[in-house]
Amino acid sequence: VRNMRKDRKQPPLLLLNSPHKIITMADSSSTIEPLSDGTQQPPPSSSKQPLNDNNSPSNYLIQVSDTLPSHHEIQQFLTASNCGAISTFTGITRDNFAGKKVTALSYEGYTPMAIKELTNLCRDAHVKYPNVAKMVAVHILGDCPVGEASVVVGSSSPHRREAIACTEYLIDELKGRVPIWKKEIYEGDEESVWKENVEWKDGRRRRVMVKEES
Repeated sequence: VRNMRKDRKQPPLLLLNSPHKIITMADSSSTIEPLSDGTQQPPPSSSKQPLNDNNSPSNYLIQVSDTLPSHHEIQQFLTASNCGAISTFTGITRDNFAGKKVTALSYEGYTPMAIKELTNLCRDAHVKYPNVAKMVAVHILGDCPVGEASVVVGSSSPHRREAIACTEYLIDELKGRVPIWKKEIYEGDEESVWKENVEWKDGRRRRVMVKEES
């Protein structure tokens, strides 16, 4: 999934000397035929949503893949001239669980559905926190060794409180909504364990321990 950058606002329509054509900088092939009285027809309406409001996909950096964007790339994306605060959360593989030595985590998920749900999550977050300008929600798939990042969420806003609250909302909801599962791999002969999101079974937002079948 490519990183999404904020698009520039589409420039206004430019009327040429010829009465037969209206051209935009974004689409040089648009042609408008004159009506019988010599006036021009209005340009066809577009079904695309405007990209200059905060609740636009161009203001979300969403990625589900075997690599994560760098810290610099995330900070650069979240930076906006009208924002004085950036808040991020990074989830890192720790080396223990319930007294067991963890050597790595392995993540699996259905990428198209995960991306769709992350997009919906960002839209929901914007409704809850309308002053947030940009959001990041990225998650790794595959193996994630101890000490490495597996998930990053973040947001930017004019003031810190909304950015911090939005980031907390993003990670909490991601854990309960997005179809990504992790397997904890233990040191020695102990069985690996899947942690799955059971919301996708019973509509309940909690996580349970499920042992991997041999």
